[in-house]
Amino acid sequence: MDIVDSDAVQIGEHKFVNKSTILSHLKTYNLYYEGQALQLRHREDEGELIIEGLLNVFWGVRRPIRLQMQDDKETGRPHPSLTSPSVDITTVENEGTNQTSTSIEFTAADDQLRDSSGEEAASEQEPSTRSDRVARTSSDLGGRRISGRRLGIRRVKRHHRCSFNGHFYNHKTAVFTPAFGSVTNVRINSGMTTTQVMRVLLNKFKIENNPDEFTLYFVHTSGERQQLKPNDHPLAVRVLRGPCEQVSKIFLMETDQVEEVTHDVAQYIKFELPVLQSFITKLQEEEEREMQKLKRRYADLRRIIKKYMQALSDRTT
Repeated sequence: MDIVDSDAVQIGEHKFVNKSTILSHLKTYNLYYEGQALQLRHREDEGELIIEGLLNVFWGVRRPIRLQMQDDKETGRPHPSLTSPSVDITTVENEGTNQTSTSIEFTAADDQLRDSSGEEAASEQEPSTRSDRVARTSSDLGGRRISGRRLGIRRVKRHHRCSFNGHFYNHKTAVFTPAFGSVTNVRINSGMTTTQVMRVLLNKFKIENNPDEFTLYFVHTSGERQQLKPNDHPLAVRVLRGPCEQVSKIFLMETDQVEEVTHDVAQYIKFELPVLQSFITKLQEEEEREMQKLKRRYADLRRIIKKYMQALSDRTT
């Protein structure tokens, strides 16, 4: 069992830094974000340093992501129908006569229709025959249905959730693709691993995709791209890397769409195509020189070995 120093703070699997070191970086981090919501707090819990606060994460997904059709708290709420009218129709039998009449009860959402139909309601109370009353009621019902259908559409639109940066997602397919480079944030602490941060972030926006489809990358302005391992601690690593997002950012990207870019490779990818082509030419020339050097070396070794074998053969004969 590994013994962990009480003054050490874990930032990844088998990776630790001194507590004073990360506190020094945290001070610089908070000075950079002075007066802003991105400032971090720290506390100690049974001797363990805990840093907590908001972490900015930039969207870098290329494929559409699936969203829930509704929030969990709305699962018991019935959805408005696009075809059902917002009126209840009941048949009432008059006690004085054997005739039956149809009455219409309006819901609260249809109160605005009552004012516009005041004159019609007054005229309907005049004595008339049963056939006239049924005909007039059917006509009124048709008008209410059309208005109710329109009202129902407005209700459905109000029930659609906003997803990212105030944009509405496609309600029919429940998919959305965030703009590349747009930013969001998530409240976490330094004890949470990359896997845990991913689950919190996806749950915040009700994303139904498997968390294993995504991962977090540190993307440097030089083009260097480093994947955070599942057991790394993103908030602690962010503090150690520094607060400036013009230098490096944390991106959420698809695991199978992005590859890591090392520092050695990153220093070349910013050049123009002709410059890169010249680099390739020089690398090929250097490779050819190394191959020729290696061939001469092995040729010399073969010559020495054959000479020694010939000497042994002459001695035996």
